Amino acid sequence: MGAQLRVYKRRIRSVTATKKITKAMEMISASRIVKAQRAVAASTPYADELTRAVTAVATRSNAKHPLTTENPNATKAAVLLITADRGLAGGYSTNAIKQAIALSAKLRDEGKDVVTYIVGRKGVSYYNFRNLSVAGSYTGFSDKPTYGDAKAVAAELIEAFTAETGGVDELHLVSTKFESMLTQTAQDARLLPLKLDEVQLSDETPAKHQIFPLYDFEPSAEGVLDALLPRYVESRIYNALLQSAASEHAARRRAMKSATDNAGELIKSLTRLANSARQAEITQEISEIVGGANALADASRGSE
Repeated sequence: MGAQLRVYKRRIRSVTATKKITKAMEMISASRIVKAQRAVAASTPYADELTRAVTAVATRSNAKHPLTTENPNATKAAVLLITADRGLAGGYSTNAIKQAIALSAKLRDEGKDVVTYIVGRKGVSYYNFRNLSVAGSYTGFSDKPTYGDAKAVAAELIEAFTAETGGVDELHLVSTKFESMLTQTAQDARLLPLKLDEVQLSDETPAKHQIFPLYDFEPSAEGVLDALLPRYVESRIYNALLQSAASEHAARRRAMKSATDNAGELIKSLTRLANSARQAEITQEISEIVGGANALADASRGSE
């Protein structure tokens, strides 16, 4: 019984230490969510206004530009997948990876070759473990991205999209949208070429129903689109990185809270088992003492 009691006490100490770690991680994630939400709120209006500007140029001019002109014979598509650098975030990265795999399968069914770019070590590890090709990977900033990080990612994608030979015809983005502390949704969207019927701004009004003012384009509509192309891609990727970062923190906070609660329940269960083992040990010792006393009494009576 003594050995069993020591085992329970050792497990209680181990689970208590784990509980302290998960509780600390929960509090850290909770504090970072607020900053991430502020960053999302600050970047979304800029991204929406750029989208409005691009949509205005596309709908109010006859310009033929790769940004808004769809290639009917598209044969190659790029998919940018945003995941986390670290684990312990529940199904956050897994859901985004599943969304990217489903999107890639859909594009292949349409007869297009898929080139994958990945943000986050979790996505890179998943693809490398399964020997899936990755055209580009970016790690080290998933939980706190900056505009410079988005610009670095966008530069390679824009280069692939605008390349005259060997480039891609479409650019798709798979990220996680932060809807609330409890809800984060993996989603995919086509960034390039811009499909006006599917453009959805943050105010939930489709771009095709927006009322745009009259514009004069200088020097030309094509020149405006050339200038807006990198800004548009950078802003959408930056906003997606911030949305994903907020989702990552929320998912990790929720996972760590669940782990902390489970550790507390496990400690209670182990404590009950330890108390039962201790009680059984005490009962056995009393029984042995009483049995020994009875044996001595019987022996003394027999000698008389």
